[in-house]
Amino acid sequence: MEEYAVIGKRIPRVDGRVKVTGEAKYAADFGLPGMLWCKMLRSPHAHAKIREIDTSRAERLPGVKAVCTGRDFGGWTWGWMPKTRDEPPVAVDRVRYLAEAVAAVAAVDEETAEEATELIKVEYEELPGVFDPEEAMKEGAPKVHDYVENNVSWDFHMDFGDVEKGFGEADLVREERFETGRVTHGYLEPPAAVANWDSSGITIWAAKQSPYFVYRHLAACFRMPLNKVRVIQPFVGGGFGGTKNDSLAGDFCSVLLSKMTGKPVKFVYTMEEELMVARRRHNMIVFNKMGMKKDGAITAMHSRVIADGGAYTAIGPLTMYLTGCMSTLPYKLPNFKHDAYRVFTNNPVGAAMRGHGVTHTRFAAEIQMDMMAEELGIDPVSVRLKNAVTAPHETINKVTVHSCGLKEGLETLAATGKWKERGKEQEKGPIRRGIGISGTAYLGGARQRGHQSCAAIVRLCEDGTVDYLTGATDCGQGSDTVLVQIVAEELGLRIEDVDIKRVDTAFTPCDAGSYGSRVTVLAGEAAQKAARDVKEQLARFAAEKWEANPEDIVFKNCQVFVKGSPEKAMPFEQLAKIACYSGSGTVILGKGYSDYGIDVLDFDRGEGNAGTSYSFTSQLSEVEVDVETGFVKCTDMVIAHDCGRPLNPINVEAQNQGAAVQGLGQTLYERFVMKQGKTLNPTLLDYKMPLSMDIPKIEVIDIITDDPTGPYGAKEASEGAIVSAPPSIVSAIHDATGVWIKELPVTPERLVMALKRKGETK
Repeated sequence: MEEYAVIGKRIPRVDGRVKVTGEAKYAADFGLPGMLWCKMLRSPHAHAKIREIDTSRAERLPGVKAVCTGRDFGGWTWGWMPKTRDEPPVAVDRVRYLAEAVAAVAAVDEETAEEATELIKVEYEELPGVFDPEEAMKEGAPKVHDYVENNVSWDFHMDFGDVEKGFGEADLVREERFETGRVTHGYLEPPAAVANWDSSGITIWAAKQSPYFVYRHLAACFRMPLNKVRVIQPFVGGGFGGTKNDSLAGDFCSVLLSKMTGKPVKFVYTMEEELMVARRRHNMIVFNKMGMKKDGAITAMHSRVIADGGAYTAIGPLTMYLTGCMSTLPYKLPNFKHDAYRVFTNNPVGAAMRGHGVTHTRFAAEIQMDMMAEELGIDPVSVRLKNAVTAPHETINKVTVHSCGLKEGLETLAATGKWKERGKEQEKGPIRRGIGISGTAYLGGARQRGHQSCAAIVRLCEDGTVDYLTGATDCGQGSDTVLVQIVAEELGLRIEDVDIKRVDTAFTPCDAGSYGSRVTVLAGEAAQKAARDVKEQLARFAAEKWEANPEDIVFKNCQVFVKGSPEKAMPFEQLAKIACYSGSGTVILGKGYSDYGIDVLDFDRGEGNAGTSYSFTSQLSEVEVDVETGFVKCTDMVIAHDCGRPLNPINVEAQNQGAAVQGLGQTLYERFVMKQGKTLNPTLLDYKMPLSMDIPKIEVIDIITDDPTGPYGAKEASEGAIVSAPPSIVSAIHDATGVWIKELPVTPERLVMALKRKGETK
């Protein structure tokens, strides 16, 4: 195996120093001379007609410079697909969820803008709302949108093999109902932006993990050519999808108000606004039917999903696609049927979140496997090893797996002392200990419709240093460091010799964004190609000097030499000067782009590869359960993760730990408490994310598989552990108590009630 100089090394993040010193600037830190503040007026109703809006009193308030309403956007709407573009920047004739924006104000300061919103008079006609997706699908339910029947915003169906035949061949068939909870993304930086409209067009400094999304949305909304829209990306304080991966009312209103006033306009959502109105993970009900033979082999599975999509479609079609297309991994599934329904309600909008779509159906399938294995007397590891895929493998819906470390991961966990101790007699007292396991898969290098390519430019400076330009976004996951490692490795340089620039749509190459674990795989491919382009150009100068073949020129350890002739060598810096000063001077630019197609992906049928490669995660979780109070504490996690090859082991560990903690939160603690569309816990005090004292000891074990499709053998390394955490924890709770919990989160109340039904407590 080739020895790399920087790839695979535990290198600190390239943005670490500016972040810890406070030098890094986030969207809320930006300000421009003469800047105004934008604040929103939000609806007090979850569903109502807007009869009239009177903004005159707000406009007369000293310090107010402009007021806009939904009608000022000319009827423009947006969404993921042309036929589902149903969301206006600001409500026009009807509000469809509580606290939806109905107007916006630009004023000289934040306090004046806030005061002005209270002076806007809106006449509403309240309408009956619908807040439960199953109720919303019934005939006669209040309609959230008139253009669909039974409030179904999107449905998706898969049917491969013959599930009825598969159920007929099974020795055990079982059907269960599962439900996952409404949760937030948990980034600590709320949405913020500064917008400026001038003679050059639109410029916006926005906290976005996919800046080219808002770039296109703004161009379409304001009927501007793309070269007149500029998105400059500050540092991003966390993403994970949701509002950071989409546009929102503040983006559009700040731009429009800047146009109206001729001044820059800034908005910063409060955390309460973020928790009240921003995109959140879909709450899903999953009906899962599975067939299994006596030896544990799965013969068929039929899943039916009902998702609470909230008031607008947004990226919902992709969510529903992912609930099904990834269900055929990580286990062999010869017959599979899937019916998914995304339903409009008068709740806040459901959208993408880390582990997008897969967390729900994988949780259901994993727990059902455990339930059936227990009924058949089969060990949880054995049933997984019986069904685990191995590479190469093609699923029944034509998902192709080139590398897979699932079996090795499961066997690694089974060999741990913790798993071997499982099932030992419990000590007397209220505290019970349990250990659970799960095996999951997630896609990397996401492929979907629309613009998906990404590119890179590497510019050689005459002193031998390098500028690297990419449109790919580091929203906290550390991808900037990995991409710099790739450029440095290809050119034989040190990390400090490569400088990465912030995303600016006026200068950096186009990139689809940070979602679907695509940055390392696809932006990494582009970076690798761009660096190789520079290397090939430089090699020609070295080859001419030494009368050698360009293919024999080696770049390593800041030196350039001829392969097999170490005496023919020079520092990289010297070769850079020779190249840049040759003749009248040479400019050396390298360019590269990801090169993959989506023609083999049938989105309507759910057939083909939704990603370029697939990670596999095996997870062991240990819990302590107080059977008297129902309180659960997760004490230990062991994650055996196949990400191909870890390009930066520190990043891989951190990403797995962070994802597992997010999964822990949605399993035991987190949920939006809702009543008639109103979020009753819109503060971080009441919305119970895990605190430092709640975090278990987490060990990450790298399962090396060297995937042939990724740069240096890499695959995704962040989303798998948010999928694997919930089923492993719930399985551990069952091991401790003997009860199965099928609804998340596992609150103390829910667990105590289950124990009472079992007869464990009084």
